[in-house]
Amino acid sequence: MAVETSGSELPQVVALLAAGVIAVPIFRRLGLGSILGYLAAGLAIGPFGLGIFYDPGAILHVAELGVVMFLFIIGLEMQPSRLWGMRRQIFGLGVAQVGVCAVLLTGVGFLTGFSAAQSFVAGAGFVLTSTAIVMQILEERGELSTPGGQRMVSILLLEDLSIVPLLALVAFLAPAAHEDLGWMHRLTSIGIGLSAIVGLVVAGRYLLNPLFRILADSHAREVMTAAALLVVLGSALAMEVSGLSMAMGAFLAGVLLSESTFRHQLEADIEPFRGVLLGLFFLAVGMSLDLRIVAANWQMIAFYVVAYMLVKAIGIYLVARGLGNSHPMALERAVVMAQGGEFAFVLYSSAMTVGIIDGEANAILTAIIILSMVLTPLAMAALRLLTSEPEQSLDGVDVAEDLSGSVLIIGFGRFGQIASQPLLLRGIDVTIIDNDVEMIQAAASFGFKVYYGDGTRLDILHTAGAGRARAVLICVDKGETAVRIAEQMRAEFALIPVLARAYDRGIAMDLIQSGVEYQIRETFESALVFGQATLEHLGVDQDEAADIIEDVRQRDAARLDAQLAGGLQAGRGFMKGNMPPKGNAPVPAPLTPPRRPGRAMDEETASVLGRSAETEGEQDG
Repeated sequence: MAVETSGSELPQVVALLAAGVIAVPIFRRLGLGSILGYLAAGLAIGPFGLGIFYDPGAILHVAELGVVMFLFIIGLEMQPSRLWGMRRQIFGLGVAQVGVCAVLLTGVGFLTGFSAAQSFVAGAGFVLTSTAIVMQILEERGELSTPGGQRMVSILLLEDLSIVPLLALVAFLAPAAHEDLGWMHRLTSIGIGLSAIVGLVVAGRYLLNPLFRILADSHAREVMTAAALLVVLGSALAMEVSGLSMAMGAFLAGVLLSESTFRHQLEADIEPFRGVLLGLFFLAVGMSLDLRIVAANWQMIAFYVVAYMLVKAIGIYLVARGLGNSHPMALERAVVMAQGGEFAFVLYSSAMTVGIIDGEANAILTAIIILSMVLTPLAMAALRLLTSEPEQSLDGVDVAEDLSGSVLIIGFGRFGQIASQPLLLRGIDVTIIDNDVEMIQAAASFGFKVYYGDGTRLDILHTAGAGRARAVLICVDKGETAVRIAEQMRAEFALIPVLARAYDRGIAMDLIQSGVEYQIRETFESALVFGQATLEHLGVDQDEAADIIEDVRQRDAARLDAQLAGGLQAGRGFMKGNMPPKGNAPVPAPLTPPRRPGRAMDEETASVLGRSAETEGEQDG
């Protein structure tokens, strides 16, 4: 029974919350994911279900703020230097995937009897993957910071940017009767958009940090929360008014605040709103599925849903394989990104306004997009069934909860195992957590008590006793994970000493900048011991070999100082290469760089922590 719009809106709010609370746990228990649960719940309470809501478009417009806030939080994780480092993926991989898929999908429409303009609009809209769905999937699986996840994020960023030229192309392809806007007007629109981006960058660079510093001094938590919402929504509004994507504005604001000292506070303030509104977005998408249109055109819609998803998946797979990705990675990306997205609604509405497609075609294309979004979680579940390994048993594994060791070790692979030995021999109370069930079970057979816990989660750090420990050792093998844990520790437990294992120089620099007290590249000291042993076997006196190794250590420290100031390419003169020198190039003399927190420790400790590191991964010089 429908709720009258003139009455109280409380029953509708209760219906929205109840639909999500009931459907999402059921679908997650079935292994179908929360997204499909929200979509099904929206369909159930929408115009073609119980009829509690008759205007899903109004809810969808508000719920888009969930996607906006999601992009803001993603932006907070993307420091400008990191984003610059992804430029080849964004403008290389992203352009390649968008271009190939646009051509293939346009060909599908053209070969099935539609005009070139209509085929292009329909195909280009389907190219724009759902940012909300892909980000949600990556977040639920903890893969946002993995290389594969970062590639998908790069493609999504390029797709968000591509909505601007696509809208311009739609205006260009408009029939003659609708071509009432001159080139000057279009150039003006482009200029306004670029000016808005520049203005947002300038404001973020010079105004946001001072603003939050002033607000922090007021010690009013609710004002900080309001300011965080103001930044997100204000940036989104500025981009929307300028004819650009709201999500892009929020993402830019997040990037500009990613190096702020208030970054983690902002993320904590926005997170509750983001989660609720993102769920509301998926509910509204489910409500928007017009079952009358689907019933009247079910054969056409079924054909194009399958054809578009299959052709787009093939295009994504070919691009991924062509750029050197493995078969499993390319297949997973093809399945995850095979659906259309929310920006297609904007493109199709614009095409209808200028007369490229009519109202019925817009409804059909919208239904195709929504059904592709509905099918994505099902496709992911099917892929997991076909490729997943048997689940590991949790027998004998305890979850980290209310722990209180003097030292917390996060990650208990080869490095963590050896680093724990001097502490245990000294009688220090050590708590160990890891998220590899098989390793935890194997460690128990050797007399180690390892608790299950993900060190990147703030709640796990609390329950593992990070705030009560005398020191926290980050011994995980993935560099990005180590940096993320270090940042969490600095933000939440600023007074607790943090010592970290670094995979390479880049990760070492990130760890230093995140404020760890000590870091060591996992193979550095062992490689020096190896080099010294080689010199001695070649007949070099033991004292001379030790002096040479100390010179190498000092040169490396000086190079690291230079790189921290000038980037990875700085300090190359401190390295001794084997290429014949040109002319009389001077060789840097031995030097003793000043000690600094976060880079050096006494040689005895470095020897204990480093010379036992038996890693086989790649390591830079």
